[in-house]
This record gives sequence, structure tokens and C-alpha cells, in this order.
Amino acid sequence: MPSINPPAASTIALATALRDHFTGVVLPMWRGPGFNTALKLPYEAFSAEEHQPMPAERYRAMACARQLFVFAQAGDAAHAKTLFDSLVHTFQDSRRGGWFYSVDAEGVPLDTTKDLYTHAFIVFACAEYGRRSGNGDALEIVHGTSALIQSHFAADDDLFNASLSADFARVTGTPIQNPLMHLTEAWLAAREATHDQAFDAALQRLAGAIARRFVHAPTGCIAELPIGADDNRLEPGHQFEWFWLVKQAGGLFDGTGLAEDMQRAFGFAQQHGVDRHTGGVCASLDETGGVKDATQRIWAQTEYLRALASHDAPQALEVLPRQIALFQQRFLRPEGWFESKTSTGDVARADMPSTTPYHLATAYEALPG
Repeated sequence: MPSINPPAASTIALATALRDHFTGVVLPMWRGPGFNTALKLPYEAFSAEEHQPMPAERYRAMACARQLFVFAQAGDAAHAKTLFDSLVHTFQDSRRGGWFYSVDAEGVPLDTTKDLYTHAFIVFACAEYGRRSGNGDALEIVHGTSALIQSHFAADDDLFNASLSADFARVTGTPIQNPLMHLTEAWLAAREATHDQAFDAALQRLAGAIARRFVHAPTGCIAELPIGADDNRLEPGHQFEWFWLVKQAGGLFDGTGLAEDMQRAFGFAQQHGVDRHTGGVCASLDETGGVKDATQRIWAQTEYLRALASHDAPQALEVLPRQIALFQQRFLRPEGWFESKTSTGDVARADMPSTTPYHLATAYEALPG
């Protein structure tokens, strides 16, 4: 095991190994056998044992959008263009507006409900693709889908509902943390891609609402459900993810208290949610720091890496190389990755979803080198 405080060159070498694995193993998997060339959509998941796609039951717009982000960021303009065209052709609801949640194995609309998480990822992916490619249609989608979110998903107190009926007439899911976090991520990307100051105002309102309704005052953590809801939980991975987003926002969230909250949340999540021996990040905690779900999902590990890499404290940078090495040993394998493990290291989920490369890509981009 590496020492706790190796030289910076060691951290760069460790991060380079992760990126090499991503470029040499992960991207070819989803550009090749993980991509349905007939429907021009990524399969939902890949089998670790047979090293081929799992039988298709559905294709989600969110999964396509995440893959669009990944290949746009990777500079694969041709594959990104294919994914963008498929996203628009397959998932756009031309009759009622917005985007379908999923289509079936033949590409026919399956779940036509309107989902905020999905819409947020479409904004996010199209912002990245539009920024890198200059595709005007993608940037139009960024603006149009953002306007639709504000007009159709709006809830009380500057929040947004999680889901609506297919015709937007009924609320089927009230505000919860995760879609709101990804909407924040999406609008930060849209702000960078379009330089439209309207996104500044939208982000400021949303951040204020999150601070009022979701911050657990004793710990600074952002809870999964509004404060006061029954059986609430605190997810360490989301504290690390919010830490990164608030850092990215710079002074935009001044006055909300989120920057101060996330400093405390980072410490709480690191203390109670990270196994000191394995480096594994657990799925969820209760409000006192007790473990509610000990499962270690790969996305939470990547968010911890990204938060460490962006932290100003020297102690965080000292932890980073050891954490990279532990992550590589525990969650990567020569032909892919382990999606989730138990606290004792057993594989909890054997297949590899098409949504995970997004988490790998965003974490690796933040690492030094």
C-alpha cells in the first residue's frame, strides 16, 4: 500500500493509470460491443462474465445522455454526434414536449412519464456536447429544456418536482435531493457552455432552496428528502458530489451558506462514511452518522476522489494518492469495473451499467496530471 504522503509525481502516476484504463478498456467497451448499432443506442448494461451486453429490456434517455457526455468529453466527435442524433430521434416527445423516460427493446416509447432527473441530464449532456462541438441544435436544447423545467416542473419555494405524468398535468413525485443536485450540475454546465446570465439567477434560486429545505443543520449535510421527512438519510457520496458542485459555482452561491455547510458535510461524510482500512464509501448514514446501508457503490468512490482532488486542505491532498490506489485495487478490473461491493469486499452487483462511465470520467478529469 502506498504511503500516506507520497510525492506529487506519485499521485499523477496513479491518476494516469486510471485514465489509461478508461481510455483503453472502458471507452472501447461502449463504443463497440456495448453499443447497439441497429438502434444506435448504448445497451443498458454489460455482463462482466460473458463480456457482452445484457439482454435488452429497455433503453433510457438518461443513459444515452450520460454516454453522450462521456464521448463528447473524450473528444470522440463522431460517436458523440451519433449519440446526440439518437437522443433527439428516440427520446424527444414531439407531441407533448419534453423527453420520454425510456423506450423498449425495439425503440418504441415505453415509459413516457416526465422525469426531472432525465431532463437534467439532457441539459447537462447537450451543454457539454454543444460546448465542445459548436452544435447549435444542442445548445438550443439546453435552453429549451431548461425553460420547460422551469415552467412545468416548478414546485413551491423555488424547488422542482421529481416527476410528472406524461402530459405534465399531474405531479407524480415531489421534490427530492438527487434530481435537484443533477439540475444544479446541468445548469452549471449550461452556464459555462452558453454564457447566459439567466442560468446564474436560476442557480442562485435553486441553491437557496436547497439550503432552506434540505440542509441538515447539525452536520451541514444535504439530506435525500426534505428536512423533517420520515426515514430520511444522508448519503456520503452525495455530500462529496455537492462539495464539488459548490466549489465549481465559486461565488455564485454566496449568501446561501452552502459553501460553509459543505465544508462541514465533507468532514462528516469522511469521518462516518469512509472505511478507514479499505477506503470504501458506504451508501448511506443516519443523521447521527450511523451506517444505514453499508453497500459500497462505485459512483460514491469516484465522488470521494473528485472531492479530495478539489479540496483546499493539505490533509485532503495527502489522502488522495492512497485513496486512488485503494479505489483501483477494490473497484477496477482488467476488463472493466465492479459496480458495487459489500463492506467486506464481496461483489454486490456483477454487471456494468452504461451510466457508470460518466462517474469515472468526471472523477478522472478532476485528478492531477
